[in-house]
Amino acid sequence: MHRIYPILILFLFATATAAFAEDADIARLFNEKHIRGTMIISSLDGTSTYSHNDARAATRMLPASTFKIANTLIALEEGVIADEKQVLKWDGKKRDIPAWNRDQTLESAFKSSCVWFYQELARNVGKERYTTWLAKLNYGNAQAKPEVDTFWLNGDLRISAVEQMAFLKQLYLREFPVKEASYELLRKIMVIEQTPAYTLRAKTGMIGFGSKVSPQTGWFVGYVESGNKVWLFAMNMDINNPAEIRFRQDLTMAALRLKGILK
Repeated sequence: MHRIYPILILFLFATATAAFAEDADIARLFNEKHIRGTMIISSLDGTSTYSHNDARAATRMLPASTFKIANTLIALEEGVIADEKQVLKWDGKKRDIPAWNRDQTLESAFKSSCVWFYQELARNVGKERYTTWLAKLNYGNAQAKPEVDTFWLNGDLRISAVEQMAFLKQLYLREFPVKEASYELLRKIMVIEQTPAYTLRAKTGMIGFGSKVSPQTGWFVGYVESGNKVWLFAMNMDINNPAEIRFRQDLTMAALRLKGILK
């Protein structure tokens, strides 16, 4: 039954997105910015779903830094990092992102999407344990190959927006074999924005970051707790120039407001 349940989730999301295909409001947001991408927004209970570009939503892609959500749980469960305050020392190598050029904690590394920090954790987890955990988390194609510290950046791991939604739902409902303390720590560091009306927890990602590949691909995935409702979302988009990077979040926030989820 453990393996059937995720398939059922994917089926429900797939049928829901088909029923609400090409939401006019979301399509207009993408078209106004001349952006090619996809977005799914769905209530936790599955009664309301809005989507744009269902074919792309079902297409698997590298997760890039959105994998830090799952990676954080894995690192905590395997004990390669103790908590959000444990410090890993910077190796002194200058990276393009200034925030990465210092000692890091899990909390600071998640917020700044620090690649070297999570790569160090990955080398300590090891490929065999990743393979086991990716299966436990029903994460995309569950491939931790070929290199243990790059498989989510330029390796074989792939996940679709539909599968991101299924993962987020199980994450929110705490259906994975993970300690409550790990769930709580992740929940804490995932906060992007908190107001009296809502709390947004999410993670960005960028495929091809720092490379000359064009278009690059951007991700934004997460969930919103608004009033007594929870809304999950996943989007990805082509990024042709640095000015478009912000649209990952801008388009998502605009869509959430158009749907009355954010006030």
